[in-house]
Amino acid sequence: MITTVVGNYPKIPDLPAPGRWRTAVEKFQRGEITEEELRRVEDEVTVEVLREQAEAGVDLVTDGQIRWEDGQTYFAKRLTGFSIDGLQRYFDTNVYYREPVAEGEVRWVAPITVRDFEFARANSPKPVKPVITGPYTIARLSQNKYYPSLRDFVLALARALNQEMRALEAAGAEIIQVDEPAILQHKEDFPLFEEAMGVLTEGVKAKKALYTYFGDVAGIYPAILDLPFEVVGLDFVAGYRNWEVVRAAPFPKELGFGVLDARNTKMETVDQLLDALRRISEVVPPVRIHLNPSCGLEFLPRGAARRKLEVMVQAAARAREVLV
Repeated sequence: MITTVVGNYPKIPDLPAPGRWRTAVEKFQRGEITEEELRRVEDEVTVEVLREQAEAGVDLVTDGQIRWEDGQTYFAKRLTGFSIDGLQRYFDTNVYYREPVAEGEVRWVAPITVRDFEFARANSPKPVKPVITGPYTIARLSQNKYYPSLRDFVLALARALNQEMRALEAAGAEIIQVDEPAILQHKEDFPLFEEAMGVLTEGVKAKKALYTYFGDVAGIYPAILDLPFEVVGLDFVAGYRNWEVVRAAPFPKELGFGVLDARNTKMETVDQLLDALRRISEVVPPVRIHLNPSCGLEFLPRGAARRKLEVMVQAAARAREVLV
């Protein structure tokens, strides 16, 4: 069993600590600092969140996605063919993102997250996994004004992001996480999703983790286990039905066990998480469990996020003693 995180981490520290990232972004938008100065602040905050994850005891960390405007914009801005439009609500959260608009051919022209991964790896005492937003979710959260069908749009994104995955692998990434929450909202598209995941992962030999959240996999399980990923991450909080669903068929892969509520400041206890681990170990052996939050932690205050990770790590340590 290892402990990990799903992706993002709160960018703004709790008061009275100064919110250097937000201040820097506002100054950059007003033309008061250069892009280089903004990037330096982003680097400093990234180092902070890497340290906080490591100090909490997390085994496999991310860079916290400090540089990401949001999961869609960060990639759309760096691929050809996109413009960026107005604000849209991100699923059922109180977070908004700027909607990408496909107005031309979508192509990969240069690495998007490789520098972020290399910086995080160089500044982290723990192993780092890079994360990319998957082609289906980017397509579903974008406007398509260029491609004749959703399928054409999704597959163009899959081909582009395949090159990003290959670039991450070439940079030394041993595990790459792909976030695809949107498929849980459009399960009727699973045949297209399956095709896209094949294109996305073609030729990528690094371990691949597919993470879903904000819902359950009823209706696409166990078919989701046939996708070319070694790890499948499920949300057992918003997708509480997953407790029943995963019992419907053997689970031969590694499980991203999203049982720590990443959208609620209410603090879990070690005993609660240990009980959850006992239950899920009836389906998946502990050695194949990645214990993690239900989704990214950016919905929480920084202090609450860190305390939750500390409780999660303590629960994993207890579970290793009594379950393995």
